[in-house]
Amino acid sequence: MLALAVLVGIANRAVPTVPAVAMLAGAMLIAWSTPFLNKVEQRRISSLVEREALHAFAVGGPMLLFGLGIATWTARDPGLEWSEAIPAPILVSALATIILNRRIPGITGAVVAMWLGVALIDGSTVSLLLLAGGACLGLFAASRQIRSDRAAAEAEQERLRNQQRAEELLSDFEDSGQGWFFETDRRGMLAYVSPTVGVILGCRVQGLIGKPMSVLFANDPGSQEGERTLAFHLNARSAFTELALRAATDKEERWWSISGRPLYDEFRNFVGFRGSGHDLTEKRRSQQHASRLAHFDSLTGLANRLQMAQTLERILAAPNPQHRACAVFLLDLDRFKQVNDTLGHPAGDALLKQVAERLERTVGPVGRVGRLGGDEFEVILPGRQDREALATLADRIIKSLSLAYQLDGHRVVIGASVGIALAPDDGVISEELIRNADLALYAAKDGGRGIHHFYAADLHSEAEERRQLEADLRDAISNGGLELHYQPIVHTSTERVTGFEALLRWKHPRLGWLSPARFINVAEDAGLIVQIGEWALRTACHDLSNWPTSVRVAVNVSPLQFISPSLPGVITNILAQTQIDPKRLELEITESVFLNDDASVEAMFASLKRVGVRLALDDFGTGYASLGYLQRAPFDKIKIDQSFVRGATQQGSRNAAIIASIVSMAEAMGMETTAEGVETMDELDLVRSLGCSHVQGYIYNKPLTREQATALLSEGPMAIADGPRASRAVRQAMLRNVQLVHAGQTYNAKIRNLSATGAMIKGLWNVPRGTIFQIYLAEDFAVTGTTRWCQDDKIGVEFVSALPVDNAGRVKMLAAATGPTLSEKRAVNE
Repeated sequence: MLALAVLVGIANRAVPTVPAVAMLAGAMLIAWSTPFLNKVEQRRISSLVEREALHAFAVGGPMLLFGLGIATWTARDPGLEWSEAIPAPILVSALATIILNRRIPGITGAVVAMWLGVALIDGSTVSLLLLAGGACLGLFAASRQIRSDRAAAEAEQERLRNQQRAEELLSDFEDSGQGWFFETDRRGMLAYVSPTVGVILGCRVQGLIGKPMSVLFANDPGSQEGERTLAFHLNARSAFTELALRAATDKEERWWSISGRPLYDEFRNFVGFRGSGHDLTEKRRSQQHASRLAHFDSLTGLANRLQMAQTLERILAAPNPQHRACAVFLLDLDRFKQVNDTLGHPAGDALLKQVAERLERTVGPVGRVGRLGGDEFEVILPGRQDREALATLADRIIKSLSLAYQLDGHRVVIGASVGIALAPDDGVISEELIRNADLALYAAKDGGRGIHHFYAADLHSEAEERRQLEADLRDAISNGGLELHYQPIVHTSTERVTGFEALLRWKHPRLGWLSPARFINVAEDAGLIVQIGEWALRTACHDLSNWPTSVRVAVNVSPLQFISPSLPGVITNILAQTQIDPKRLELEITESVFLNDDASVEAMFASLKRVGVRLALDDFGTGYASLGYLQRAPFDKIKIDQSFVRGATQQGSRNAAIIASIVSMAEAMGMETTAEGVETMDELDLVRSLGCSHVQGYIYNKPLTREQATALLSEGPMAIADGPRASRAVRQAMLRNVQLVHAGQTYNAKIRNLSATGAMIKGLWNVPRGTIFQIYLAEDFAVTGTTRWCQDDKIGVEFVSALPVDNAGRVKMLAAATGPTLSEKRAVNE
């Protein structure tokens, strides 16, 4: 304003009048005081009206005074023309417009104020009207600008708020450790990385700036694929998502999942990468845990069914056919269900853990051990295996698993059976191999349990026969196909019949009479034994009610039936229905009930004694009972197993001493004794002389039907011994290849049965009596025998010298033989 006023005066050689000077000076003074007015506004004015008034004064005041000053000067000075003075207000208006910068209300006020001063001095109505119109247009534009600016301001404030919120959220996200961010330059060097990365890596973030992105990650054999993928994307400048990489930290194993995308400037030039990462450690651990659960047994830590199947599939699918050989063991624990039922499932789980440890320790590094579920285990031995070595390993496994276990103070003994199948001999696909090993396992269980059995082709027919036998047994139970036969028990000194042992018999519609040894195992595996046992108790007591009160009946109770808590109640109910004295019922219990040496066994004994029945320990000396427990058990009788009676009269046998010891111990404990399996007069004389109180065996009678037993009792209580004077040597049934040498000629044959003094041999025809043979029972073991008879292709030979026997009268040399015969070796090779 000052400069323009001076220029106007100099250009026109004119001096402003006093009023003009005053107005121009006032305008300049107000303009000069603008910084002071800003401070007043900021510190003292809060009202909108006061603020707008101050704005009008600070902007409109100097413009109005300047316009009035120029107009007054021009009007009062004749030498000054409007055309020469008018540039000054125009330039000031333009400068005000520039300074106010799009603030339409201020610009409108400044311009209107400037020209209002000119119009007031000029006094032209047209000028005032034009100025009023301009003012209206200015006000209209100002109002629109105000609305637009307000909307823009609100949008800007919202943007700033969102930006601030986003920055706070990202900062919180970084600080929480859940994720982090990175940025690289065009060379792949780090331009930014979140501070949390430095904390995790144990270094300063500033030290990472300018280094390759690879410094954030550690080399790991399992993550090399991820590292290669990251390097590919960085070189290809392509986006990547969820790459799993291991963090470069030594403190603990940490994993990150990173994602990123390339950045370009406005000219589409590549400037680097920007992305984020988050912690993957827990997720990876969960995945590993889930993978472990999918492939390992959660209880024992062994490989589970899935992993064992995969292992077997890999072996059988090996590219080299020579590598497809292996052996598969399937194991089943004997009497494990008994432990679960008596001690509970926690004890069963603890037992399975100990079994797994023993199994792994026994197999060692030569094979892989897995648990298929329940009490079933599997062992896979890769490579071609020798059958003898496999048999040795199977026996070691059975022996190891059969040792006693300690479970929370309880002593538990179980057993194991093993089925063995070999690839490729017994199958080339996994399903076939497992099925055949399972058949071998069933054969081992049918063979008496606690043994191993190799797969053979005829096991398929045996399995089908077993399945059919189980179905027929169910029908027999439902339709009354089972029977009880009764073998007399005779008092030794008086030869009076004091009772009977109830023996289970089954007349199969197709196979005829079957021994319990043929179907009891089937009944146990099928869960039918408790039902059969209750039927036997009920039937025996019903028959007993029709016999003299001096007669007792003994009924066998299976271990599974013994551990049933309902047994005392069932017996009480039967006794009440049949109205017989409890002392007339004798329960025969085998030593296997002592496998679980715990309070439940003693509690069952106590419950049965409260019922009033008698208890007999069956097959004494062949099981697991200890003398210490026998001392505490409330038995009324001990039954001496027939294996001690057989051969007891043979010279050199120790069986007589064993029987004498058992009798002495029983008498000391106030128990009776029954010698089982007495068949000859010399055996009867022996057990009578040794003090056995009762005798049971064919020497008096074979098992009788109910009608025959009733008839026997009706004839009188006396029993008459009837049998051979002496017993012959114990025969062992077998089918064994042997070689016979006579006059330099070798003959191949088979032994059908063998005793210490002779054998029956099949395969030679028309052999004269008295023919002497050298008989090779094993490759390095031969005996001399003389032919005593010949019938068809069978001959009976008598050995010149008796073979050594064990306590049961069985020939020892078979166990001591060093190897198979030459014929057996040829058969194996073929």
